[in-house]
Amino acid sequence: MSKNLKITWTKSAIGYSQRQKDTIRSLGLRRLNQTVEKSDDPEIRGMVNKVRHLVRVEEEEA
Repeated sequence: MSKNLKITWTKSAIGYSQRQKDTIRSLGLRRLNQTVEKSDDPEIRGMVNKVRHLVRVEEEEA
């Protein structure tokens, strides 16, 4: 069974590098407190790891 990640943007990216802002955007997040579901693969895990101080992640079975 594949897993999904529920990613919620919890903290503003103001004051952080443009690279981190671009990572938030590439995860599909547009507004603060927005939640997206992504498949649990190494690429997404890597992006989440780079902005882990700005997002909350929950794992769920798909």
